[in-house]
Amino acid sequence: MDLAKPLYVDYHDREWGVPVHDDRLWFEFLALESAQAGLSWYTVLRKRENYRTALDGFDPGTIAGYDSKRIEELLQDPGLIRNRAKMNAIVGNARCFLEVREEFGSFDSYIWRFTGGRPIVHEIRGPGDYRATSPESDALSADLRARGFGFVGSTICYAHMQATGMVNDHARCCFRRGEIMAEY
Repeated sequence: MDLAKPLYVDYHDREWGVPVHDDRLWFEFLALESAQAGLSWYTVLRKRENYRTALDGFDPGTIAGYDSKRIEELLQDPGLIRNRAKMNAIVGNARCFLEVREEFGSFDSYIWRFTGGRPIVHEIRGPGDYRATSPESDALSADLRARGFGFVGSTICYAHMQATGMVNDHARCCFRRGEIMAEY
């Protein structure tokens, strides 16, 4: 994360690593992480508000109803990442998200099972301590893929877990580490 960019600083200081328990926000992060695959997170952050507007506030119920015409419209929007496979995945993931929510009562109940209901705290001392995957992200990825989700490889799942506070990967010297830990 390039903390020289104000958008990154704001994201880091307010959101990154804060435990999520809201299903709409879960879907927002899932959609954004799948759009990010192969790109920088900064690219996605710059387009986040465009996504929020174009994707009806990240409402999975609405997005699940998008048809091919709506997907074509979205692919013409220069404020979005215009990749057909990613856009199809967001729509397909909305449908899968609703199925998971139906089965578990909430997506929140489903996803926190992969960390035992609590954030995993890593001892990050320097750049070499960050990882790209974990056994938990491997398990989450495999389960999501088995349920029909797309663009949910283990690396994307690990980034998703970091962003949503399932994993606290703030460095030991980072002021946010202790603040977030004190909240749970």
